[in-house]
Amino acid sequence: MKHYLYAMGAIFCWASLPVATGTGLDALSIEELLFYSFSSAAIFLSGLDLLQKKTVRLALPGLQVSLLGIWGIFLYHYVYYQAMARAPLAEAAILATTWSFWIVVFSSLVTFRRLQPALILVALVGLFGAGLVIAAGKEVNFDSGSMLGYALALLCGLIWSSFSVGLSQLRLREEPMTAFTFYAALLSAVLFWLSGPHSLPSAGALLSAVYLGCVPLGLSFFLWNRAVTGGNMAVIGLLSYCTPPLAVLLVALLRQQPVAPQVLLGMGMIIAAAVTGKLVMSKTRKI
Repeated sequence: MKHYLYAMGAIFCWASLPVATGTGLDALSIEELLFYSFSSAAIFLSGLDLLQKKTVRLALPGLQVSLLGIWGIFLYHYVYYQAMARAPLAEAAILATTWSFWIVVFSSLVTFRRLQPALILVALVGLFGAGLVIAAGKEVNFDSGSMLGYALALLCGLIWSSFSVGLSQLRLREEPMTAFTFYAALLSAVLFWLSGPHSLPSAGALLSAVYLGCVPLGLSFFLWNRAVTGGNMAVIGLLSYCTPPLAVLLVALLRQQPVAPQVLLGMGMIIAAAVTGKLVMSKTRKI
């Protein structure tokens, strides 16, 4: 049960992303946002390690695990911001959310060595619910001029899902997320230097980047690692569909905006998909 609480903690962190990125993404380039946020995330996770382990020693995993971390942490976020810059937000977000669906697909293959039709159907219901939430109040129109952005958003789903399922199969003696984040910070620093020179950001933009580094990146990485290395990945994948509705509700709460009935319907579909997926997994394991 605790692993699903870790997953929900990470999901709550990611749900705060739209609220925090307004000032940051408007005032910073992709390279600047990556550099400031990943630097903050590396410092945050180092402090967390110091509190837990009473040491600042950075445990570096082997080459294959390190490459997995670069793939899932740095490359995902780099591709994600590129997708958001090249396609309308609603459409790109719908396509990027497919990582939840692919987690269910990949974990079904890993667990049962074949696709479970019932799980795939449940995952599609959850995906449709997430799409309802993201598109609430918007006219969704896939523009042919934004095809590169759409392709990058779809790639995001494959990157994060393959990283999460791959991470769940590892049995590491020490948690690798701090090392992964340091790799991302170093690569972001290289991009920052190559794309320079840069002027000093405003205080508001810097605070947004620091928040992104400490919460949607740093804390969420720590919680997500705890979740995927001990919980059932199919169930976690279904729970992750809660990210879009929670993000919409948080924005509505902080900005005192009404919540559309379409959002509530989507949330109901997501929760039903998660519960049904858990029952399907339990029944299949018994069989």
